[in-house]
Amino acid sequence: MTTNTKNKATGDGGNTDDLVDAIDGLVDDIAKVRDGVGRVIFGQETVIEETLITLLAGGHCLLVGVPGLGKTRLVETLGKVFGMDEKRVQFTPDLMPGDILGSEVLEESESGKRGFRFVKGPVFCQLLMADEINRASPRTQSALLQAMQEHRVSVAGQYHDLPKPFHVLATQNPLEQEGTYPLPEAQLDRFFMQVDVTHPDLETEREILIKTTGADTQDAKRVMDPKALMRAQSLVRHVPVGESVAEAILKVVRAGRPDASDLPEIRNYVSWGPGPRASQALMLGVRARAMIQGRLSPSVEDVYALAHPILRHRMALTFGARAEGVTVGQIIDRLCQIIE
Repeated sequence: MTTNTKNKATGDGGNTDDLVDAIDGLVDDIAKVRDGVGRVIFGQETVIEETLITLLAGGHCLLVGVPGLGKTRLVETLGKVFGMDEKRVQFTPDLMPGDILGSEVLEESESGKRGFRFVKGPVFCQLLMADEINRASPRTQSALLQAMQEHRVSVAGQYHDLPKPFHVLATQNPLEQEGTYPLPEAQLDRFFMQVDVTHPDLETEREILIKTTGADTQDAKRVMDPKALMRAQSLVRHVPVGESVAEAILKVVRAGRPDASDLPEIRNYVSWGPGPRASQALMLGVRARAMIQGRLSPSVEDVYALAHPILRHRMALTFGARAEGVTVGQIIDRLCQIIE
């Protein structure tokens, strides 16, 4: 266990000894989770870590990559190792909001009295896998907005609470693929992270080739339960954050807004930048990353590590930037330079 004592901590750290003991116990559990996931998903350590950070922070994750990279398999595996009630929805152009949220059906009792009964949709689970979310129409995509933000849905004027914990892990094909619809900005902002899944390197692909085509295949086993995950999520919020880390988060996020930034690259190339929800995500993310790695408080290095997955879907480039070949990744790299 290591502690960052360079700066006065901000936030409620609680009793330090109790916090250290709790984090030590959680580090062991998370190590078992990562080992269990790693037996099924090969060579995606960064993707696995970022997805675990999202879950520990209580957020939703958007996994972006071309088909066949194991995104769906990763979500299924996480559901197993955390013992969560998992459901999958395959998003298609003809999918309707009621297919996700549920609907009311007319029933007749034995006495002949008729009434409506709400039939819950697949969103009523602890881990919802929204597979290829950008293949559904914008109307259906928006049906998830309230569920992701409020953890409840409204059908026929009645509110229905979702189970706890509740997470949406969505997979998405790149927008240049045919038959896809861009996610609206409001829904993108609800995702804690956008995790880009890339092709494996040579050695990893060789490992995949050998281990997944033989007679013996690995399967994930339950390591934690949903209640343990909720306790871990509560513990994340008690991890103290140094003032230098909080200032670094504010600098990066605020400098990414074209109307308030002093950087000419931002004013010229960014049409809209990250809002306060990005700052909140970074604050929770650096806490979760530090805790996973057995540290009592995060450092500025954690801000560097999480800036890309937390900011990349919360920024949009101007037409001029796209014409010049500027990428969002390059813009985020420039933002990180101001805190070096």
